[in-house]
Amino acid sequence: MNNFNSKFLPFRLHFIVAAFIALSFGACKKTDTVDPTLSALRVVNASPSAATYNVYLSGSQINSAELPFAGSLSYVQKTAGAYSLKFTTGSSVESLLTKSITMSQSIYQSFFLINKPGALDGLYVNDDLSVASADKAYIRFVNLSPDAPALDLAKTGATSALITNKAFKVASGFISIDPGTYSFDAKDTSTGLVKTTLSSATFIAGYHYDVICGGLVNPANDTERALSLQSLLIK
Repeated sequence: MNNFNSKFLPFRLHFIVAAFIALSFGACKKTDTVDPTLSALRVVNASPSAATYNVYLSGSQINSAELPFAGSLSYVQKTAGAYSLKFTTGSSVESLLTKSITMSQSIYQSFFLINKPGALDGLYVNDDLSVASADKAYIRFVNLSPDAPALDLAKTGATSALITNKAFKVASGFISIDPGTYSFDAKDTSTGLVKTTLSSATFIAGYHYDVICGGLVNPANDTERALSLQSLLIK
């Protein structure tokens, strides 16, 4: 489904009526005309360390504060095309990781910074933000832990999983859930053992969320993040 079609609810639309109006993402009327050349990119720091980063898109810094573990940037809108995405420390403009990316016309995309400092890499995925029902919330499960096994996502205490068998660097598609507050377990696909739990996460109807398993099963020191589940509103 085209992510920019007129079926989106107003609070999920991210593009303004004309490309030349430099406004941030926000609510639009259903009657607004969307420029079909625009693309959108958000960035999430899932590198399992205490390090924080600045983010540059083709030379322009796109974060206002250094991005910590499990931190995310709201969508940045650009004309479709090729761009460079660079990560640096807060005190230097020297690249720690630079990736060439293609922002596709009329598509929302997410870039997840992954792996430890010194071996940084990225996972680039398309975001299908279509809303089949205004009464549902939408989640996807992303395994971004370098030393975790393949994982299932299940409601805490449930015998069956919502999403199954996601290896490192694999994102599921979005599934719908009833809005409300949940606790989720990330379980080893092979053994069924709970590896980590997310407690009391709230999901609102009409919105999309990443449920990310990040950090490390076996952190080597205090600067490395232990395995955890994070819920991030996609915006």
